[in-house]
Amino acid sequence: MSTTSSAGKVYLLGAGPGAVEYLTVQGKDLLNRTDVLVYDALVDDALLQQISPSCELWQVGKRGGAPSTPQAEINQLLVRLCQAGKQVVRLKSGDPFVFGRAAAEIQALKAAGCDFGVVPGLSSALVAPLMAGIPLTDPVLSSGFGVFTAHDLTALDWEAIARLQTLVFLMGGRQLRELCDLLITHHKRPETPVAIIRWAGQPHQQIWQGTLLSISQVVSGQKLSPCIIMIGEVVGLRTYLSAPPATPLPLAGKTVLVTRAMSQASEFSQMLQAKGASAIDLPALEIREPMNWDGVDSAIAQIDQFDWLILTSANAVNFFLDRLLQQGKDFRALASLKIAVVGRKTNSFLIQRGLTADFTPPTFIADSLVEHFPEDPNGLKLLFPRVEQGGREILVKEMMARGAVVTEVAAYDSACPKSIPIAAKAAIESGAVDVVTFGSSKTVRHFAQLMEKTFGPEWLDKLETVAVASIGPQTSRDCHELLGKVTFEAEEYTLPGLIAGLEAWAKS
Repeated sequence: MSTTSSAGKVYLLGAGPGAVEYLTVQGKDLLNRTDVLVYDALVDDALLQQISPSCELWQVGKRGGAPSTPQAEINQLLVRLCQAGKQVVRLKSGDPFVFGRAAAEIQALKAAGCDFGVVPGLSSALVAPLMAGIPLTDPVLSSGFGVFTAHDLTALDWEAIARLQTLVFLMGGRQLRELCDLLITHHKRPETPVAIIRWAGQPHQQIWQGTLLSISQVVSGQKLSPCIIMIGEVVGLRTYLSAPPATPLPLAGKTVLVTRAMSQASEFSQMLQAKGASAIDLPALEIREPMNWDGVDSAIAQIDQFDWLILTSANAVNFFLDRLLQQGKDFRALASLKIAVVGRKTNSFLIQRGLTADFTPPTFIADSLVEHFPEDPNGLKLLFPRVEQGGREILVKEMMARGAVVTEVAAYDSACPKSIPIAAKAAIESGAVDVVTFGSSKTVRHFAQLMEKTFGPEWLDKLETVAVASIGPQTSRDCHELLGKVTFEAEEYTLPGLIAGLEAWAKS
């Protein structure tokens, strides 16, 4: 490692096979702290969620069959960033020292007197066989193995390679037939087992098996990149050593853009991941305190004058109850009120706070609360803590039309964030997003604002092949108006209902 007086430093970091679960602890810490990320095309967009929103981003290609940034330019970029005093992570798929071209970058950094470090990652040469249930070594069938790149087949000693018991080839999808023919020509048995593992360790991992003679026909017409090719008798052990085939997860291979507020997104993202999806956060809401608490404080001061407390969101529950406690009262102050909630999630948050709703309408929209309200609203005094801007106008108008006195107070605000997170922007630009989900009308409106701000007037083109999932009728109306489409609407207007809709869409 080189050491200089410069404050800048470059870390060559191995990303492993792509999923965050296979990133080392040190690697995750570096991503959290880095000023600049220089990354390859095969790096999973989900890893970009580990970096700071202020992180500078450089995508430098290195994808077979597609335009790539010349290595000399990457070297110069790393030197320039380091000399500017930046903390830089050069993120490479797999391990930096396994066909990662790390040597050229290190030599350039050392020549310029730049400080650097190398952090290992799991190479696909090791991960892919394990994920497929194939051992690289075996006491009987394989006393060792060789790992090669198929990037330039003419550079390899095929007579020596053909004598090895177990072979692993990286970057060989497009050269598969030629690779097999060369091995057969150099006296490898045509019946030698072959396995191809694509996207090793990912939810959408694919595995094909055949022989040197048949494998090209087995995968005919299939897209193989990125893959590793494994050749040898140990491939036959997969029948005995691979785990029983798991029931395919319903959203495996789907990338879902989650537009919920950051404070609310984790639960939904975890639900999606449990179904096999890759969830990428694009918060289209920023939940915060209202501009002032005057309305809420005034209502709390005369809380015993109200008949009902109406709560239509988890945010309303938490912000209102927190303010009640901050004002020196406790939940006994609500003893004279009845509480009505809209939605299963709102009710669950109320229960978590130790309170029980007196009324929950049969469907999870505010209109249903008006229709099924358990007593005549005429003359009742209703306290309605709500979002500062926008919200349930229909509920207020209908209740007032029936004679209720409704006091609306701003308990929280939901604003549009300033920008789209780096991971979400990269996923949209690369065409990786399959579906975008919306849990409210406001997320649709803010999403449209963010997209136009980020991608310009032609932003809708970015969504041409992206499905649009809506949680309910009002949200769908905004989707049609601003996005021009709704692929499906949840039958039950809840997050589980939205998940169920995604599963049905994925099957179609």
